[in-house]
Amino acid sequence: MAPGETEKMWAELAPFYDVMYQWKDYRAESERIHQLIRTHLRSTGNALLDVACGTGGHAGFLREHFDVTGVDLNREMLKVARRKIAGVRFLSGDMTSFNLNRRFDAVICLFSSIAYARTYRNLKRAIACFERHLKPGGILIIEPFFTKETFVAGSIHGGTLEGEGVKISRHNVSRRRGNLAVLDFHFLLSTKKGVRYFRDTHELALFDRERLLDTLAHAGLRPRYDENGLMPDRGLYVSLKPV
Repeated sequence: MAPGETEKMWAELAPFYDVMYQWKDYRAESERIHQLIRTHLRSTGNALLDVACGTGGHAGFLREHFDVTGVDLNREMLKVARRKIAGVRFLSGDMTSFNLNRRFDAVICLFSSIAYARTYRNLKRAIACFERHLKPGGILIIEPFFTKETFVAGSIHGGTLEGEGVKISRHNVSRRRGNLAVLDFHFLLSTKKGVRYFRDTHELALFDRERLLDTLAHAGLRPRYDENGLMPDRGLYVSLKPV
């Protein structure tokens, strides 16, 4: 699917994103992130930047502890976030190049969004962008996708979820192409207006753990990998910016 077609499709699916991911425990994940930040933070402020924030699933809970700003490339997701969450500033931006002209005590990039960088060149650009927006003594937390070693090609996923006035069936079979995981999604969206079919292909990088740690270190950060992640078999990269 061409980029323009994908954007048009998600303009229609964005209002149903929270239905598709209602299984995700955003509150528990946000509390874990909160505890990690409080344990390791060395700066004295309370500003948090949520990169690739989507519809604000984490931001809605993290605002209980932080002054939160969210950034996402998808403008339709941001519209949903603004409608449902008060007290958070949501801005449009690409994770590899955004510039907010301010720095934060914590920068987070969760739900494997970093894998959409797709290449090590873009990964380097994204991490450099994160580092520029981080105060000395601040903390960067990245939740990765799978590595080449942990990704299982041919995995079958699917099911139906429902919300008020909507049912969504989503199915995909994963495959691997080089250093990319290719997820070919098929959707059936049922509302009172009828049934519609959508198809979208996602390509996510299978970044090597040591190489990602090296990229963080080369950006001037002090990284470590925490195997106790938010989702099974993914872990977290927790990096501190020296004071």
